[in-house]
Amino acid sequence: MGKRIVKRRQRAEFNTSHYQTEETKVRALFPGTNWSPDTKDPMRDQRFIKNVKPRSDGQANLMKSIDDHNLVLALGPAGTGKTFLAVAKGVEALEAGSVSRIVLSRPAVEAGESIGFLPGAMEEKLAPYLRPLYDALADRLSPKKLKAMMAEGLIEIAPIGYMRGRTLNNAFVVVDEAQNCTYGQLKMLLTRLGWNSTMVVTGDPAQTDLLPEMSGLAQIADKMEPLDDIAVCRLAAEDIVRHPLVATMLTVL
Repeated sequence: MGKRIVKRRQRAEFNTSHYQTEETKVRALFPGTNWSPDTKDPMRDQRFIKNVKPRSDGQANLMKSIDDHNLVLALGPAGTGKTFLAVAKGVEALEAGSVSRIVLSRPAVEAGESIGFLPGAMEEKLAPYLRPLYDALADRLSPKKLKAMMAEGLIEIAPIGYMRGRTLNNAFVVVDEAQNCTYGQLKMLLTRLGWNSTMVVTGDPAQTDLLPEMSGLAQIADKMEPLDDIAVCRLAAEDIVRHPLVATMLTVL
């Protein structure tokens, strides 16, 4: 009889200390934490970023230029957020209903070495080259939503070699790593712009994988900069948001 009484007291003390709070006397779902149903930010693993804010004046200028212009050229060193901000703006436009699809394009150029033959279908062959765009999308959308949008054709990732002859209407177009495009390729891409569309071209002229005289990004930007309806945003080392050593290295490399 005495053992039963002791067990009941221990059970009551456990429920009071671990499953209830002194203020509300509400049973906690996660013992040992401060979680409550009224918490605005629930305890969950959120892998994607919902709201994107600029972290420098250059990034703020880039985001404003994308809002105000249909054609934007974003030039700057690595780590300044060119691709991420362009993709984030595209996702915002798609979710707001301003465009009906996002088209992401990137040249299939190796970084100084040939990786040889890649087996599989066209999508499998191009996957290693387009991986940075997948990463940017994964940072902005949940994995389930990203997979659904790509399956429905709302998000299209296409190599530059297959853009000839297309007219991109009602779309948000992002051309990444444009420093690896020739002058002729960039001219072809820029003339794909259709009605109710926005195009953002990103790249770093200082890190081209082509011969310096073959890259056409710097020449295109110089010719487009005097035009009022086209924005050319030039980011600098102070806009780098990666590891601080990246900005330090770029001052000597």
